[in-house]
Amino acid sequence: MLKSRSFQKGSSGGLSLTEIGFGTAPLGNLYKPISDIEANSALEAAWSSGVRYYDTAPLYGLGLSETRLNRFLRTKPRDEYVLSTKVGRLMKPCGESNRTGHGKWFEVPSRQEVYDYSYDGVMRSIEFSYERLGINKIDIAYVHDLCIFTHGSKEASDERIRQFFDDGGYKAMISLRDQGVVKAIGGGINEWEVCENLAQKGDFDIFLLAGRYTLLEQDALDTFLPLCQERGIKIVTGGPYNSGILATGAIEGAFYNYDPAPEKIMAKVKSIEAVCEAHNISLKAAALQFPLLHPTHLSVIPGAQTKNELDENIKVYSEAIPSSLWSDLKSENLLRPDAPID
Repeated sequence: MLKSRSFQKGSSGGLSLTEIGFGTAPLGNLYKPISDIEANSALEAAWSSGVRYYDTAPLYGLGLSETRLNRFLRTKPRDEYVLSTKVGRLMKPCGESNRTGHGKWFEVPSRQEVYDYSYDGVMRSIEFSYERLGINKIDIAYVHDLCIFTHGSKEASDERIRQFFDDGGYKAMISLRDQGVVKAIGGGINEWEVCENLAQKGDFDIFLLAGRYTLLEQDALDTFLPLCQERGIKIVTGGPYNSGILATGAIEGAFYNYDPAPEKIMAKVKSIEAVCEAHNISLKAAALQFPLLHPTHLSVIPGAQTKNELDENIKVYSEAIPSSLWSDLKSENLLRPDAPID
């Protein structure tokens, strides 16, 4: 059975997240199309395995991920799971040639993303998500992708952050939490530096940090995670496999951060694999379980498109990992000395 971790910050109300959640970007036909039946099979397998935290966003499949969750969640008791979605993009109808994400999202609605971090934009985003999801409560709202990875430069990222605070998006999220429409607010971000910037500017409960506190990367230990510990801010880790290489290993064509892995990363992963093999532990298990060793972390949310992929995630979550593995990774300078391992 999956363990859960609870948190309560201020008056926002308590939430309990299973240590393994379900990231539903793949259910939006990410990189390849799947059928509604396949998507629902993966979701039902997650539920049967005890997964009770589900994360989505309007971007994922340009609304398709949320509508696929609709079919699934209608059959589940609302008080038995935690649901998060994101704000910052509105999906506008358009012609197929102008839709967002050709080559990334397949067989999805003809929609074009429009960034909108204003007060009205946030409120409309939540309203549209309620309609697509078909539920009466969203637990966590994350502001989505205020990062360099998405917007192309630090200057562009900083401008989006300015818009979020100056144009009322942040005020809207605070209002949603104060009214009890959502229990917690945060950011779904690809860079810990941006999360830290937000944490310094506002009152946030939780961040979904994608790929930046993993077996390969622990720079978030510099200042961001200590700040979270000090303020009681919690973390969900998305992308625990760094978009592939920590699941596949350093094979030819392995992906790191959505691009072919550079030689330096390949070499480090090979070294980590060697230590894992010496302990008879799979690289994938070590990658999935490592973020949960940090006290700020509530959940890790690998994605899955199929029941088999979901079953594999549950299997590696359940692997017993000896503390000596983490110690040996540190002694080989493959983990930072200050990374928690107990």
